[in-house]
Amino acid sequence: MSGIDIETIKNSLDAQLGEISSFQGLEECRVKYLGRKGLLAQLTSSIPTLPAEQRPVFGQQVNALKNKIESALATIEASLVGKAGTASAGPTAVIRSGVDIGLPAVAQGVGHLHPITQVMDEICCLFGRMGFRIVEGPEVETEYNNFTGLNIPLEHPSRDAFDTFYIKNAPKLLLRSHTSPVQVRAMKQAKPPLAVVVPGRVYRPDAVDASHSFMFHQVEGFMVDRGIRLSDLKGVLEFFAKGIFGQEINMRFRPHFFPFTEPSAEVDISCKICKGKGCSVCGRKGWLEILGSGMIHPNVLRNVGYDPDIYTGFAFGMGVERIAMLKYGIDDIRLFYENDMRFLAQF
Repeated sequence: MSGIDIETIKNSLDAQLGEISSFQGLEECRVKYLGRKGLLAQLTSSIPTLPAEQRPVFGQQVNALKNKIESALATIEASLVGKAGTASAGPTAVIRSGVDIGLPAVAQGVGHLHPITQVMDEICCLFGRMGFRIVEGPEVETEYNNFTGLNIPLEHPSRDAFDTFYIKNAPKLLLRSHTSPVQVRAMKQAKPPLAVVVPGRVYRPDAVDASHSFMFHQVEGFMVDRGIRLSDLKGVLEFFAKGIFGQEINMRFRPHFFPFTEPSAEVDISCKICKGKGCSVCGRKGWLEILGSGMIHPNVLRNVGYDPDIYTGFAFGMGVERIAMLKYGIDDIRLFYENDMRFLAQF
C-alpha cells in the first residue's frame, strides 16, 4: 500500500466517526479499523513488501493512524457511557453528584513491544517456519557449557576474566557470553534430528559505545541429523536473510575461524543503502556482516554423546541489536536502552 491509502482511510474514518450514535456502531467501527483483519492490519501486513528505505516512515504513519483511531474511539465510548448513565439516572443525578459523567475520558496511550523484542520475535518466526523450535536456557551458566563443551580451550582469550563475567566465590559459574551453551544442553537432552533456535540475553565486559554494550541479545541456531551439509546451512540462512532484509539482497560466505565449528564462515549481505556499490555505511566494501556460522565441530558432537561419524550439523549465531540496527538504519546501540519514547515510539 502507498501513502494515499492512509489518507483515504483517514477521510473515511472522519466521516464514520461522526455517524456513531450507539455502542453497536462503535464496535463495528473498531472491528473495521482495528480488527485482526481490519484496515490497520492490512496496512501493517504490507510493510514487508515496501522498499527497505520506505518501511520506517510508513510504519510511523501507520502507528500514528492507529493511535488516532484508538483515541477517537475511546472519546466516543466515554461520551456514549455518559449519555447512557445520564438517561437512566435522570438529569438531577448529575447535579447532585457534582460530576458531569458526560465529559469524555482522558485516553490512555497503548504500549507496544520494544524494537529488540520485535526483531527477535521476527527472527524466531522465520526459523519457526522452517521447522526450528525455540529453546531457552539460564543466563547464569557453567564454565563447561559456555566454553569446554563448545571446544573452546583453556588458553582461549574469551575465557579470561577480562572478557567474561565470572560469579564471585563461584569460579565455575558465569554470566553466559553467548547463547551457544543451550546448544550443549539441548543436544544432551535429546537425540537427533534436532533443529533449534535459542534467543536470549548475553553478557560481556565490553566498554559501552555506539556499537558495544555489556549486555545485548543473541539468537543461536543449530541443526543436527544424518547427512546435514554446508549447502543446508546456506539455504537456511539465505531464507532468513531475505526474510529480514528483503528479497533484493545478496548473501555471501566468508571463511573465518570459530572453535566450535569447522569449517567456519562469516555471513555478509549486500549493503542495503548502496546496493553493493560501496558507501560510508559499508566502509566502501558493498557488504555488511550479519552473523557467524559453520558446521558443528566433531569435538562438540562428541562432548554431547553424538557420534560424528553418524551425525553432522550446522550452527549459527547473530546479535539481535546488530540485525535491528541494519534493518532500521540505526547507528548507535545505546538508543535501544535509554527508554527515550521519542525513539521507541517509531517502532
